Amino acid sequence: MLPVYRTVKQMSEIKIEINKSLFIAYASPAENEAAAVSFIGEIKKRHREASHNCSAYVIGRRAEQQKADDDGEPCGTAGRPILEVINKSGVKNTVIVVTRYFGGVKLGAGGLIRAYTQAAAAGLEAAVIVEKQLHTRLAIEVDYALLGTLENQLRLNHYPIETKEYTAVVKLTALAPKGQEDKLSQLVADCTSAQAIVRETGAIYLEVMPEI
Repeated sequence: MLPVYRTVKQMSEIKIEINKSLFIAYASPAENEAAAVSFIGEIKKRHREASHNCSAYVIGRRAEQQKADDDGEPCGTAGRPILEVINKSGVKNTVIVVTRYFGGVKLGAGGLIRAYTQAAAAGLEAAVIVEKQLHTRLAIEVDYALLGTLENQLRLNHYPIETKEYTAVVKLTALAPKGQEDKLSQLVADCTSAQAIVRETGAIYLEVMPEI
C-alpha cells in the first residue's frame, strides 16, 4: 500500500464559456472503476441534449486503470486532454466529465484541446485536491485512572482517536501514520507506565491537505 496518494475531496461542477460553446466540468472521487463509469453515466443522463459528454478517469493508487473517451469529438481532442490533466496533477481515484453544448463556432483541433484542458483543470481545482495518508490502527486497552493522561498525550502528539469503548477497561483505537507505530506504542507505554495493552489491528487512509 502506498504511504500517501493524492485524490479529490468532493464532487465539483463548474461552467466555462469558450467561443460561444458552454463547457460544464465535473470532477469527482471514485474508489473503483465501476464508480467512475457510474458517475460518467449519471452526467450523460443529466445532459442528454448536450453535444458531447467527454470523460477520463484514473483508478488505483498506482494509476493501474485509465480510460479516456472523446464521445464524438475528433479523436484525441477531448478525452486525452482530460486524462492528461488528471495525470499531471498526480491525483488517483478521480473521474472528470466535461459536457459541451455547441455554440455554433467551430474551435478546430487545437482549440478543442485547449478548451477541454482548461475546463478539466478548472473542475479539478474546484473539487479540491487532498492527500490520503496511510495510518495504522492501534487498539489500546487502558485503566480508567490512566485515560485522561493517555488522551492528553495522544492529542498533544497529533495521534487521532478513531473509536472509544467503555468496558471493564477503556478500549481505544488510535491512528499512527505508517512508520510511526513504534513511536506511538512507546508513547503509550511512557504515559501509562507500561500498564496499557497495545496491538495493531489494521490500516486506513486519512485525508490531509497536501503541502504546496
